[in-house]
Amino acid sequence: MHDSPVPADHSAGGDTLAGAEIVFLSWRDTRNPEGGGAERYLEQMAAGLVARGAKVTVFCAAHAAAPTEEVVDGIHFVRRGGKLSVYLQALRALRRGDLGRPDLVVDVQNGLPFFSRLATRAPVVVLVHHVHREQWPVVYPGVTGRIGWWVERRLAPWLYRREQYVAVSRATRGELRDLGVTGDRVAVVHNGTDPALPTAQRRSATPLLTTVGRLVPHKQVEHAIDAAVALRATHPGLQLRVVGSGWWEQELRAHAAAADPAGEVVVFEGQVDEQRKHDVYAEAWLQLLPSLKEGWGLVVGEAGMHGTPTVAYADAGGTRESIEHDVSGLLVDSEPAFRAAVAALLDDDERRAKLADGAVRVSHTFTWAHAQESFAVVLREVLAGRRVAAQDPVEDPEA
Repeated sequence: MHDSPVPADHSAGGDTLAGAEIVFLSWRDTRNPEGGGAERYLEQMAAGLVARGAKVTVFCAAHAAAPTEEVVDGIHFVRRGGKLSVYLQALRALRRGDLGRPDLVVDVQNGLPFFSRLATRAPVVVLVHHVHREQWPVVYPGVTGRIGWWVERRLAPWLYRREQYVAVSRATRGELRDLGVTGDRVAVVHNGTDPALPTAQRRSATPLLTTVGRLVPHKQVEHAIDAAVALRATHPGLQLRVVGSGWWEQELRAHAAAADPAGEVVVFEGQVDEQRKHDVYAEAWLQLLPSLKEGWGLVVGEAGMHGTPTVAYADAGGTRESIEHDVSGLLVDSEPAFRAAVAALLDDDERRAKLADGAVRVSHTFTWAHAQESFAVVLREVLAGRRVAAQDPVEDPEA
């Protein structure tokens, strides 16, 4: 089936979203210590809707880093419940009218949907970053994981069988179709990339690798640690800086201590501010992204803005779109190939410089402004009673 173009008569914006009440149901927000790229995407889309005159509420889990209710940049945040109870709290709030009378609900399916179709008569748009087939047995071994995968694989596609979907990559759209989400109702709206923060840091004189993201099992940071430790013998002074935090951090520290007893190779930076993150990108020779699954990989573009190429797994999904193989980074098929690719780039200054130039170029092809308009187009169509299978162009014409 061919991708349908974005309807031309909506490309200039229009006012069909002005005054519309839109509610996002999300597991987390960016202020949550476990928040990441998915939450960044959500809040960028919400900001784009506010700029178009919509009234936007984000309902998400409560946490100690933010109040239970606040308005930030025109977005109304309501935080209730915890990691799992947020789902029940959201359903209750939606059904009781605590979130007003939304004209449209965006159900962010992060493995599990919010079952919002059961609690509202408003149109529902299901936002999916990636399918969690591989993650369920890793994060929730046993019965819990099997139930979760059954919900994602069987129950959710049936419950939302008439609803519009938004996927952040063509890879995710393909995975959804494998689950039975068929027809012209899966729109692809890519991520954007934040402008690089200015930094006084320059490329490290000695080999420096980095991996940036949440420290959770499916990110497979162990692969980056093992690669760095193995390559230290042939690349004097090599270091790996691990930027981020998460509930798997102690296991990773134990893994690093076992692989690198002297503690000379692996440096855990922890959760850092944006400036420090961009400083690390600017210093690093390569970014390593050994994730089992990525809906897109926001860190690819962030590093690319600083001319830092990324090595990742091709079967992670979205990496096949955020990385142009052998242009802005390398995509590999196995852990041995991952290590070999890193070694080859460390030894080849000319090829690494070529990839650095490509990383800068590719990072500028996806902007948040374009993503926001693409997302708004989908919501306008849904509010008009239509479904859309819009496909973002590879090149953003406004980039």
